[in-house]
Amino acid sequence: MSEFDDIRPYNDSEVPAVIARLIADPEFIDLLLSRKVPVLAKICPWLLRPLLRRSLSKAAVDINSVDDLQRYITGSLKALIERTTDGYSVSGLENLDPNKAYLFLSNHRDIALDPAMVNLALSDAGMATVRIAIGDNLLRKPFASDLMRVNRSFIVKRSITGRRDKLEALKKLSRYIRHSISSDGVSVWIAQREGRAKDGHDRTETALLKMLALSKDKETSFAQATAEINLVPVAISYEYDPCDIDKGRELYAKEQGEEYVKQEFEDLDTIQKGFVGYKGRIHLAFGDPIADQYENADSLAEAIDHQVYTNYKLFPSNIIACQILGYTQDLDRVKSQWPDQDWQDAELRFKDYLNRAPSLYRKIITQGYAAPVLNYLKVQSAKKQGS
Repeated sequence: MSEFDDIRPYNDSEVPAVIARLIADPEFIDLLLSRKVPVLAKICPWLLRPLLRRSLSKAAVDINSVDDLQRYITGSLKALIERTTDGYSVSGLENLDPNKAYLFLSNHRDIALDPAMVNLALSDAGMATVRIAIGDNLLRKPFASDLMRVNRSFIVKRSITGRRDKLEALKKLSRYIRHSISSDGVSVWIAQREGRAKDGHDRTETALLKMLALSKDKETSFAQATAEINLVPVAISYEYDPCDIDKGRELYAKEQGEEYVKQEFEDLDTIQKGFVGYKGRIHLAFGDPIADQYENADSLAEAIDHQVYTNYKLFPSNIIACQILGYTQDLDRVKSQWPDQDWQDAELRFKDYLNRAPSLYRKIITQGYAAPVLNYLKVQSAKKQGS
């Protein structure tokens, strides 16, 4: 038995059995039906269940390994991206070694789409896909755990409450990430923070960086330990966020001093909305590998955030949001990145998009779109003062 059996992704030999288990799971089948054909699922589920199982079994005939599954998923994702975006672009991969394993640490805007887009970018470039860190808060149902782990996800045990047990779980997680990169030669994706940046401000949690160093030898410094795992910051930018109203609702509740309680399937609904909702353009910017020059988590977090803020693609939606909020200083510098943009048209489009949200949430949503511009200008201002 491996030390990591309770958190690792499934391997090739386990794939057929896991897929068969998923197809046989009545709760999983009913969940799929409720999202594909919600009305019919209520009227005649007894008729639809065998039809869906037959369809899934047919699709699974040629899936006998993780790579088979990922090829199938990649094809489906490309078709989905074609329908729900105005295209996606990638930068920075040309500076990475395709034969090297990395820890891709990205900003976090969408629960499942963020790592899916990283995998798509790597796959298109002919590079190996990543193992994905996912919190056990998303895996409350057995079928959810199967579904994620069969697609190269490993488990981050966030639900553990005991101090000693939590520390041991974090140490194991740290060892697994290091083992994946250093021993297996397989890259890893992890978000820079627990939970999405609902307010639009992408900040790296120092606790996460300290976790990554828990697996180091006593003789190894923090700087050496983090350099050994080839950490690469990634900035993922969405022109429009399909979940912005939901984020606005949650942030508004907190502003009013109310406790926000998630519904039972809210995370699954959010994942679905992120995939099928309109996103405009998407850009992924892979940064430079972090060198062994940061002796503590605070300085490393600052360096990662600097890359994310600098590399984040500032779309017209972000710039217009700043304008609406009255932030005009140095905005022309950002607008110059879009020399052919009709800014009057961009403003009308963003305002029309914003008007679909309840009026109570509009300012919060606008602030979320503006945040990346403000962070970029802050970095540029500091750079200018330091030169």
